[in-house]
Amino acid sequence: MNHHPASPEETAVYRKVTWRLIPLLFTCYILAYIDRVNVGFAKLSMKAEPWFNDGVFATGAGIFFLGYFFFEVPGNVILHRVGARIWIARIMIGWGFVSGCMALSDSAVSFYTLRFLLGVAEAGFFPGIILYLTYWYPRRHHAHMVALFMTAIAVSGVIGGPLSGWLLKISDGWYGLAAWKWLFILEAIPTILLGAAVPFLLADRPSRAKWLTDAEKALLEDNLAHDEKAKTAEGHGLHGFLDAFKSVKIWICCGIYFGAIIGLYGTSFWLPQIIKDKLTQDDALVGLYSAIPWGCAAIGMVLVGRHSDRTGERRWHIGLSSATAAIAFSLSGLPGMHPFLVLALFAVALTGVMSSISCFWTLPTAMLSGTAAAVGIAGINSIGNLAGYLGPEMIAWLKAHFDHQAAMNGVAAFLALSGLLAIFGIRPVAQLRRN
Repeated sequence: MNHHPASPEETAVYRKVTWRLIPLLFTCYILAYIDRVNVGFAKLSMKAEPWFNDGVFATGAGIFFLGYFFFEVPGNVILHRVGARIWIARIMIGWGFVSGCMALSDSAVSFYTLRFLLGVAEAGFFPGIILYLTYWYPRRHHAHMVALFMTAIAVSGVIGGPLSGWLLKISDGWYGLAAWKWLFILEAIPTILLGAAVPFLLADRPSRAKWLTDAEKALLEDNLAHDEKAKTAEGHGLHGFLDAFKSVKIWICCGIYFGAIIGLYGTSFWLPQIIKDKLTQDDALVGLYSAIPWGCAAIGMVLVGRHSDRTGERRWHIGLSSATAAIAFSLSGLPGMHPFLVLALFAVALTGVMSSISCFWTLPTAMLSGTAAAVGIAGINSIGNLAGYLGPEMIAWLKAHFDHQAAMNGVAAFLALSGLLAIFGIRPVAQLRRN
């Protein structure tokens, strides 16, 4: 997609918006992701509990996404109607409270119940932010802005890994509580506090931002209006509640995202255990080593997203990133690999996965508007995130019935399929008239 270079004035306005929005959203998502995946570190301590084992962990890690699935679309429609400030605050306070309550788990049933409720509480946050960014940025900025926002996943690995490992090491036995209980309690507190501050820090749309001048508001709104007209002219203008579900393109997007999420959560939940098995038994060092792949991913995904925006090309950026991740995952499972080479391959794999996901969200946001955007983005995210349930279960099953190599090959197969769908599935469908 070609577009005229931005004027210095326009560049300055978008820089102002980015500095105002992205650091806050970035911080919110870091806390969200830490609260979602810290169960992977808690697992290292929870193994001492008589009711806990790898099967309970895999089911509990994945059942989060069932709660997420059922409440994702309604949550995003509510955000579209009531505004991001209030709804994001509600989500953050709710999931922070439930995440802290994970410390109350005393059986497999209570563990499953709280993980399900955590998914219900967090439903709507990520797609809500993706939708919220479309209220501020036209398509030509989407890949870079989504990449900047989603580096929070990678940074949460860089920060959350060492932090979680350190907390496990120092907190065991405090006031008679196990280390994993303190991990859930202490990492939930910042989420609740920041959630309470969100209504005072966010503006729902440019027209309601007190920190913008009238001229700046007009420039942003004009660019967004021009973008909407372009979507309609290209045959992408899907607006109504059911339009998102009628579009073949959107269902293909679900398939692309599903494969990518298999790779993301296959890594997030199992990386600490793999490092502990292959590299070190020290929980603090497990956290430090786990930060390396996430740090590489944080840099790589921003560079790929920026290049995608600069060239306007999406499919090959997504497809080649997924293919690279698939190859790295498959190689990482080969027997006899040096532990540090395995860690390097995980860094390549995570970089590919995160680059694919950050560029991916330019596809549905280019097709959807209004209520269809709220429904479609949430629908894709909820269906795709069912992979968060399947992924850990698949890895646990393949490891139990075959070996670690089979588990990594399973992840690689889904990523390869995701890449093929991106390259060959979107192009012919994009030429169809409105579905």
